[in-house]
Amino acid sequence: MKITVKDAETGNRINMEVEEDNTVEEIIEEAANYWKKNPGAYVIRLGKKILQAELTVEEANLQDGDIIELIPDPEGG
Repeated sequence: MKITVKDAETGNRINMEVEEDNTVEEIIEEAANYWKKNPGAYVIRLGKKILQAELTVEEANLQDGDIIELIPDPEGG
């Protein structure tokens, strides 16, 4: 399925192809590497909810076409 990851700091977006068994952590790493950021300092937000890094795409209920945000970890990274 295709999702869009938005960089909350810059507004930049990337489209990503993910599988149901990919983890949120893998999405963070891929997006952070793309934007040359430290993956450990960021989390993914879907709506108002922070997605736990160990969740799979399926467990996080991500749907085809979802837009998720890469945001600085509010608890520090």
